[in-house]
This record gives sequence, C-alpha cells and structure tokens, in this order.
Amino acid sequence: MLGIVTLGTFMLMLDLSVVSIALPQIHRSLHSSFSDLQWVFDAYALTLAIFLVAAGSTADRIGRKRVFQIGLVIFTAASLACGLADDALFLNISRAVQGVGAAIVFAVGPALLGHEFHGKERATAFTAFGGAIGLAVASGPLIGGALINAFSWRWIFYINVPIGIAALIIGALRVSESRNPKAPRTDWGGMIALSVALAALLFATIRGPQEGWTSSLTLGLYALSVVFLVIFAVIEARLGERAMLDPAFLRNPTFVGISLVAMIGNAGALPTVFFSTSYLENLLHYDAWETGLRFLPLTVGMLVAGALVGPLIGKVPFRFLLGPAVLVMGVGIVLLQRTEADSSWTVMLPALLLAGIGMGAFNPSRAALAIGITEPARAGVASGVNETFQQVGVAVGIAGVGALFEHQVTESFTSSAVAGQLGPEAADQAASGISAGAIDTVAQAAGPLQQQVLDAAQEAFVTGYHDAMLLAAVLAAIAATVGFLLLRTQDLHASALSAISTVPPDADDADVTADVTADGSVDAKDDGTTTSSTTTSSAV
Repeated sequence: MLGIVTLGTFMLMLDLSVVSIALPQIHRSLHSSFSDLQWVFDAYALTLAIFLVAAGSTADRIGRKRVFQIGLVIFTAASLACGLADDALFLNISRAVQGVGAAIVFAVGPALLGHEFHGKERATAFTAFGGAIGLAVASGPLIGGALINAFSWRWIFYINVPIGIAALIIGALRVSESRNPKAPRTDWGGMIALSVALAALLFATIRGPQEGWTSSLTLGLYALSVVFLVIFAVIEARLGERAMLDPAFLRNPTFVGISLVAMIGNAGALPTVFFSTSYLENLLHYDAWETGLRFLPLTVGMLVAGALVGPLIGKVPFRFLLGPAVLVMGVGIVLLQRTEADSSWTVMLPALLLAGIGMGAFNPSRAALAIGITEPARAGVASGVNETFQQVGVAVGIAGVGALFEHQVTESFTSSAVAGQLGPEAADQAASGISAGAIDTVAQAAGPLQQQVLDAAQEAFVTGYHDAMLLAAVLAAIAATVGFLLLRTQDLHASALSAISTVPPDADDADVTADVTADGSVDAKDDGTTTSSTTTSSAV
C-alpha cells in the first residue's frame, strides 16, 4: 500500500516539474509556439486543481481503491498519449487528461494510507508520502535531463507507463477497499463552474499578447471568467458543507491567508524554473542533462531547508516560518536579474540556492498549517482545498508571468534597429520565435543580418527574462506580506494544534489524531467525537 501510493504520488508530482527541462526539445520537435509551451504546464496544473477535491469525495463514497485504480489507468494512458503526441494540440489535450488522473491519485492516496495505517505507523507512512512529493519536485530537472539525453523528451512520459502498470497490478492484488457511505455527493455544479472560469482566465491571459489586451476575444474571455466565478460562489454558498469549497473555511483568516500564500507564492515559484531552464538551454546552450545538473543548488537547498524546518513546526509561529520562507525565495529570484546573454552559469548559483531554501522551507510549513485550521475529520478537505489554490497559482503564474515575458521580448526586439530592416511582419514573427526559445533559428533565417538579429534577439530575451523574474519576485514579496499579516496561531483548531506541536516524541498519536475506522468514519479521540470522513487530499 505505502509503496503504491508513494510511487504514484512521485510520478504525478514529477510530471509537474520535469517538463520544464523538456520544453526546448518539445518546441523543436513539434514546432510549437510560446503559448503552446505554456499550456504544456497549464493544462496539467489546471485539471489537477479542478478535479482534486471532487475526486476525493467521489472516492469516499464509491470506494477508494476503485477510484485510485481508475486514476492510475487515466494517468498511465495519458502519459503514453503525451509521449506519442505528434503536434502541440494533442500533447496539451493529453496533458489535461493526465492532470485528471493525477488529481485522482493525489486525492485518494492519503485516504488509503489513513485507512491502512494507525498509531505511530501512520506518521511513518505520511512522512514517506510527503518525502515523495518533495523529492519529485526537487529532482525533476535532473531526472528529466537524464531521460532526454539518453533517449528523447518523449521518455519523460513513457517512463510512467511501466511504473503505472506495475502499480495497477500490485494494487489489484494487495490494496483493500474502503469507503464512507455518509460522504457527501460530488459538487459537480461547482466543479464545472470553476473549470469554465479558470480555463477562460488562462486562455485570455496566454492569448492576450497575440490577440491584444483590449480585443473583443480577450475582454470577452475575462468577462466569461468573472461570470462563472460568481456562479461558482453562488453554488458554494447554497451547498454549505457539501460544497467543493466550504464557505466556513473562508471565515477563518488563517485559512484564507495560507490559501493566498500558497497561490501567490507558487505563481512566482514555478515560472522561475520555467524561464531559467529556457535561459540555460537557449542562451547558454547547455543540453538537457547539463541544465538539470545546474539546478542541483535548487534541489539541495530544497532538501536541506525542508529537513531543518520540519522540527520547527509547532515551536515557531507559522507566520515566522512561511513569511520568511517566501521572502527568501523572492530574494533568490531577484538575484536572477544578474544574468546576461554571455554570463557564466555560476552567476545563478546564489539565486538558485536561496530560491531552493525558500521553497524547501515553505512546503512542509504550508502542509502542516493547511491541516491545522480545522478538526481532524476535515483536515483532508482543508488540505485538498489548499492544494487546489496552489495548483491554480501554478497555472495562473505561468500564464501571467509568461504574458509579461512575451510582451517584453516583442517590445524589445521590434523596437531594435535591426527590426526596421526586417519589416514589421517579419519582426513580429521573429519575436514570437525568440519567446519560444528559437533564438539561433531566428538569427540563421535572417541571412546577411544574422549577427545583428542574434544580438538583438539575445538582448530581447534577457530583457524579458529579467522583467519576468522581477514580477515573480514581487509575487513572492506579496505572498510573504500576506503570510505575516494573516497567519495567526489563534485560528488553529485545538486538536490539530496539539497534534502538530505539543505531542512528546514517544507519544502514541492515536491519543491526539483522528483514526480512520474500517467503515471510513473518523474517530477524533482527542475530544471523544465521531464524524464522517470527507478526506480528499493531504500533503502531510
């Protein structure tokens, strides 16, 4: 059980970070545009965010093993489809389907562990589960670089197929079924409304630079997003506790704070990896493996900081863990502005190390706080909603920071002296290629103007990269400010607070945490109450 859940979680989280290394190869192989590359990230993050909570409640009601197996099938089949993709549209549709499978696996896995393990064994199981998440995110660039160098970009998806099949077979033989007949029905109305709202928001932001920010298409999509967000809010208010997003959570300032910190912080963090990978591969001309190696300072920073911060949770107020963590990440991102077109990669060392320390300190603190704002029986729901905010931040960040990057690259290149010699139409096409990373290809196509175009293209790319990193750092600063202002220890639930902060190392966690019984109910032994489980996801 532990092996299957941990392996499945590792695969799906790896596919969120490993793709960044493959983007230049995907661009060359599929002749994709910059917006196509953004959707490789966003299609996955969007469906992962939308289906996360719904998958957990569905699994509680009809059977966690059954739904987990369905999620593995979807994820494995979609991974194969991603590897076989012969154009950008098919790849991004497959990525969206892959995100649905990932949401199911990520939502149901912790519920399976909670049902199978009890007492001290449960703490060990969730430690392994959380370790898989951190290791996947931190090692993604290195693993991706190794696979691409040895085979091709398609193998970052193909590798999931044998692993997924093995997990399916073992799961069918070794995993026991569990369910909770009292679990609420899935909030399909809320899920559909949120899907339309987020999809319209992302599509408008990604297409804005090409269509124009005041075009009827862009403004219409933003209006559609607002309308469906209002519809979503109305649906959730009417459903109450049965809603995808329980309005009661929004009345807790600390829950609102950690959700905003998770969303805004990740809106700055993931674009940093996205654009730094492009800088290393397209400007400094490192291959995928060499690029992955140069992300090791980020990986080391994440792993070390995560290990050091873990023991501080519950001993230091959360605002003084999460606020500084995001702030340190932001300082690291700002330092990426020291890069130039001809810089040595070592200029990025302090930036990547600091950003990694901030990210590593942030993740365990966020996870602990997300499950600490409510009673044990609803900790999974709270964690699932927080993870949804986090994935929405990833998707919106890639779209928003990417839109700024593309705009600045276009503005810089089309205003250069050589752009006038190319002509407006050719200059716009060249700027589009530069944004996607095809700097050398654009220069080679310029004939006698090759060197001038290359110089202007490199300058435009660096300008866009610097401005994108500045926006990412500003987002980190905003997240840190929200953390300092809104995160309050007094808002934590009494039982959850005792579970994470006051239990002696040798205490039996059954005294202070919720045990999931055979029929799926949760026995909250700290206060003698029994409530039905609505566990959907937990990044403990």
